[in-house]
Amino acid sequence: MSGLRAVLFDMDGTLVDTEETWVEVVEEAAARRGHVLAGEERRSVYGRSVRDTAELLGTRLGVPRARLAAELGANFAARLAGGAQPRPGALRLLRELRQAGVLTALVSASPSAIVREVAVSLDGHRFDAVFGAEDTERTKPAPDPYLAAARALGADPAHCVAVEDTATGVASAEAAGCAVLAVPSVEPMASAAGRTVLASLEEADLSLLRSLVGS
Repeated sequence: MSGLRAVLFDMDGTLVDTEETWVEVVEEAAARRGHVLAGEERRSVYGRSVRDTAELLGTRLGVPRARLAAELGANFAARLAGGAQPRPGALRLLRELRQAGVLTALVSASPSAIVREVAVSLDGHRFDAVFGAEDTERTKPAPDPYLAAARALGADPAHCVAVEDTATGVASAEAAGCAVLAVPSVEPMASAAGRTVLASLEEADLSLLRSLVGS
């Protein structure tokens, strides 16, 4: 019998095509202050929460962190007001997991209000737990969100697969002790012990997810 107890999904860039939208929002905020977001600085915001991004860039942009966080959050929410486009293979995989009775959670570094609004783009899939940035003391890359999601589902993290698209999210899931399926959305990622990398969720199915955890 498979040891898979639950599948824990990141949202932005993993299930819905919003990671580049988030980066564009941050780029626009920087550009309004005459600053070009590029290179390592641009990569540093992949998979990051609104709060952490404001912490990273507030001083550099000369904007109080709370004010920058409010601006980024409002602009990101406005861009996603109409929902978001599911990533290829996402809806099929969610349907397969639901039909098999596998527990699922949505584990995002986006604000909770945005997470719940965008979730409606996922064909009515009902997650067994949903966590946004405010729902744990620390968010990604800390392990807290994945630990909290596993705990809410009554699952050992070692028997959970986290599905992620950025190095920030992968670091969070690996620190929590989850097996990781990575589907990079904005930058390449290498396979590693406990981490499988695919080009798309179109290549993933329940059989593969079961193979990623021990019995």
